Amino acid sequence: MCGIIGCVGRGDETLDTLVHGLSKLEYRGYDSAGVAMADDSIDICKASGEISDLKTALESARLSGSVGIGHTRWSTHGPPTDGNAHPHQDCHGDVAVVHNGIIENYQTLRDELVAAGHTFTSDTDTEVIPHLIEDELDAGRDPENAVRAALARLEGSYAAAVVVAGTEAVFAARNDSPLVLGLTEDATFLASDVPAFRDFTDQVVYLADGEFARLESAGWTVTDLDGNLVEKEVDTVQWDPEETGKSGYDHFMLKEIHEQPRALRQCLRGRVDEMAGTVDIEDLADLSPSGVQFVACGTSYHAALYGAQLFRDAGIPAQAFLASEYATAVPPIGEALVVGVTQSGETADTLSALRAARKRGARTMAVTNVVGSTAARECDHAFYIRAGPEIGVAATKTFSSQLTALNLLALGMTNTQEAREVITALRELPGNVQRILDESNAEEVAETYEHSDAYFFIGRGYQFPVALEGALKMKEITYKHAEGFASGELKHGPLALVTQNTPVFAVVTGDGEQARKTLGNVKEVEARDAPVVAITDGQSEVERYADHVLELPETHPRAAAVLANTHLQLVSYHVASLLGRNIDKPRNLAKSVTVE
Repeated sequence: MCGIIGCVGRGDETLDTLVHGLSKLEYRGYDSAGVAMADDSIDICKASGEISDLKTALESARLSGSVGIGHTRWSTHGPPTDGNAHPHQDCHGDVAVVHNGIIENYQTLRDELVAAGHTFTSDTDTEVIPHLIEDELDAGRDPENAVRAALARLEGSYAAAVVVAGTEAVFAARNDSPLVLGLTEDATFLASDVPAFRDFTDQVVYLADGEFARLESAGWTVTDLDGNLVEKEVDTVQWDPEETGKSGYDHFMLKEIHEQPRALRQCLRGRVDEMAGTVDIEDLADLSPSGVQFVACGTSYHAALYGAQLFRDAGIPAQAFLASEYATAVPPIGEALVVGVTQSGETADTLSALRAARKRGARTMAVTNVVGSTAARECDHAFYIRAGPEIGVAATKTFSSQLTALNLLALGMTNTQEAREVITALRELPGNVQRILDESNAEEVAETYEHSDAYFFIGRGYQFPVALEGALKMKEITYKHAEGFASGELKHGPLALVTQNTPVFAVVTGDGEQARKTLGNVKEVEARDAPVVAITDGQSEVERYADHVLELPETHPRAAAVLANTHLQLVSYHVASLLGRNIDKPRNLAKSVTVE
């Protein structure tokens, strides 16, 4: 989940273009960064820390060249040090490589190369690549074929970009890690994600696994690893580059929380007919599965839990699996549809789970945010959540858009008596989210509980995944201990941890059996002197037992989950802000997890 940028054809602006691209990719990794510029020789500058540290190092460095590559790192092999930062070079300094992924056979290759006399200067798996290329060049291969031959020896996942001294080209290839090309009339870019070059072009080409690209100022070619030409479609990016800026907000996360009304409108647009009480999604016309299996990770797994309940409530057996567990122990599939929920469409564990399902003969679907992503290309069906670019590492608008998209998916594939009521609630959802953004007292709650020992979140039914997501957000950006539970589970062990300094956030909506039972759990908490924050629509009596109330507009329970989540996002954000955390770049985390 490192970030790669490459550029050919920008002349004297190449270095600035690389650094600009890295700043747009910092959500993919931010423990070290570096750039390499190539002409007759290769100049490199790299530094541990954030992009700002690289910029400082560049002030005293003298780099020249019109061809370059850059990298921002999320560490897998070796700690974040200057030496472990990318790019990495061969013994002669004639090759520079940046890499995203994990090379599974790197130790074997490294031992072989060391025995042959190569000297290594880092702890990374990546460093074997330039040394392999060095051997191929010494054997007489031209640069392009030397890179091909070296990559053919790698096992594992990689997106790699290479420059060779004396060659005005960037060579790149991918296997299980994303790479996309950006095209203009006089320059060519490559990157791990479109935001890196979106300020310069909206014309893109998505590379597939096993494809190799050669970028020059005069043009570009894509071949397979054997050198056979591959015809590629040029796509146009639909979103504006301004969408990847902060727009005056202190953090990307806060901006993206406030973008949720627009994201939800985009998700719903053209897909619902409120008058007829129907959802019309052309791609679902021939889908009537006997069951549904969801696979996902992290925040997307919480959305998958929510989606599975939607289908179960409509009478279709459905389960949600952690993708990392599913991929290594595939359960019986039968005639079930396997749905991968993945914001980026590049999540390694989810892709592995989907591939395992396809090997079993299952039909697959990707619920994703990224057009042209690996999941979208490889699955039989793709359903886009249309949230727009999300830069903050902690998912916000993509989660609410996933919940909304899964509602549409369930309504489009099942028959339910309450379809019209649900559709009305979904159409009202953007306005109701805006109301919470305008009126929430989440900041006051955050100020009250900023220094708590831990935070517990509870909910039932559709609110259980929201409790899990609320706890995850708190953990991710505040670094405070937080746990989410199904409300009834609190008394089966976790209640031992409840104290006067462990606030319990209880999501309680409606006045049915689930609300009444959760109210009983709240009373158990109150009896142990723990503070209670109720997230409620006021239909139950929970506010009588709460120290603070985060109010929800009255709506259908499905939509109430999205509204409750908005409050909890704001609480976590404000606690993190009060604690002075690096909200957009939480320690040890990165946005798109492209390694298993």
